[in-house]
Amino acid sequence: MMRHTIRIGDRDLRRLGYGAMRLTGEGIYGEPRDPDEARAVLRRAVELGVQLIDTSWYYGPWVSNRLIVEALHPYAQDLVLATKLGARRTSDRAWLPYNRPEELKSAHVADLASLKLEQSFLTHFRYLPGSDVPFEDSLGAIVDLQREGLVRHVAISNVSLPQLETARKMATIAAVQNPFSVAHSGTRRMPMHGPQHTESPDAVLDACERFGIAYLPYFPLAMGQLTEGHSAIDAIAAQKNATPAQISIAWLLARSDAMLPIPGTSQRKHLEENWAAQEITLTPDEVQAIAS
Repeated sequence: MMRHTIRIGDRDLRRLGYGAMRLTGEGIYGEPRDPDEARAVLRRAVELGVQLIDTSWYYGPWVSNRLIVEALHPYAQDLVLATKLGARRTSDRAWLPYNRPEELKSAHVADLASLKLEQSFLTHFRYLPGSDVPFEDSLGAIVDLQREGLVRHVAISNVSLPQLETARKMATIAAVQNPFSVAHSGTRRMPMHGPQHTESPDAVLDACERFGIAYLPYFPLAMGQLTEGHSAIDAIAAQKNATPAQISIAWLLARSDAMLPIPGTSQRKHLEENWAAQEITLTPDEVQAIAS
């Protein structure tokens, strides 16, 4: 039977969260077209029972954090925010590494202030290819922040299996946030940041299962690629009177009890559809048909 909660650090959370990245403007930059709807989406997420919202100061930048505060602060007692550090945006909308220890620490202090928090529940170090800073040096800054009481639980993102193994020697890793979807099975691809590694994403997921680490798949719908044209998903969706997006989320939940998908959307209708995916039961044969 599928588990409906997952342990992250010292909390048991429902296995479907919400990613706030899509609340910003086009290209994850600037203000949303409909700020009122963006705030309504956040309030509706909490009403539905979302217990984890994933965000970052560089979404916008600062836009998703501000909307979260406007819509939800003071926060519900059972709500936690997952943040991430390691990147920055430029005026031409590029994504660049921002992962020197001093940059990570100053960004985290500003991140907390923007969210009106004294401590983050879960902070990911997002690794971006092309950095000249050793992975260990960057992650060490997050570990320092944990020692100082500014980070409760350490997490990593966009990482390979060797990087996960390195991280586990440095800290207790509560979560990994990597791309994972039907489209990412097989050789790993980075939708936003280009190719980084060649191992299958299943290798990192398998390690998370062994070590009791939560796996937060980002781009769970492959940025819309899975909402049309996938014969197995389309067929199963028709049989179950569901949308392809719902079947894609249900597949992730069925794929591993370590999964906590964080699909994002800027519309309440799609949010409610995504949340309802938890009620869809896939048989082992259906899970395999989608994967293959």
